[in-house]
Amino acid sequence: MSEETKKKSEEQEAENEIPVTDGDQAEENLTPEGEELPAEEKKTPGEDEAASVDKKEEKNKTSFFGKKKKDKSEQKVEELTDRLKRTMAEFDNFRKRTEKEKSSMYIIGAKEIVEKILPVVDNFERGLAQAQEGDAFADGMKMIYKQLTTTLDDLGVKPIEAVGKEFNPDFHNAVMHVEDEEVGENIVVEEFQKGYTYKDFVVRHSMVKVAN
Repeated sequence: MSEETKKKSEEQEAENEIPVTDGDQAEENLTPEGEELPAEEKKTPGEDEAASVDKKEEKNKTSFFGKKKKDKSEQKVEELTDRLKRTMAEFDNFRKRTEKEKSSMYIIGAKEIVEKILPVVDNFERGLAQAQEGDAFADGMKMIYKQLTTTLDDLGVKPIEAVGKEFNPDFHNAVMHVEDEEVGENIVVEEFQKGYTYKDFVVRHSMVKVAN
């Protein structure tokens, strides 16, 4: 082989070993028509690997049914939120129950006081029924009686209607029966002792006579 031939062979081998330059990389980012590729399509091999890893991590975070698994912090927040809601509901029920009990205690206490006052009212009525007209003392007692009954009425103490009304065991206590064709059946014809209610609760039943 001549010197000249040998030299040409070495030059060809050197050309084959020339590395790819940035210009070659730039050409890879061009379309066949020579236009530049969109930004999202310009990805280096390293970027492709990073995107693949991100997708795998995202997939690992999903459950068997395709829903995202909640991390520990989210689960803790939901647990504490649920516990708070339950506590608030229990407290609200306790508050309502306490208010109801207080109201019941107040009504029970007031009923006991009214029950003790009613005999005084009965005695006033009996005494005034025997008083003579024009008696100054009796007139004074009538004024006191009126003041007492007005005060009880303002507090919610009401007398139970009896005479002429149909007998009602919720309000009336029948102690005597009478045959009377002129009066309808099961009608109260006489009241022996007046009954009272306090805020729709019966304090004392009316003691009555009922027609059969």
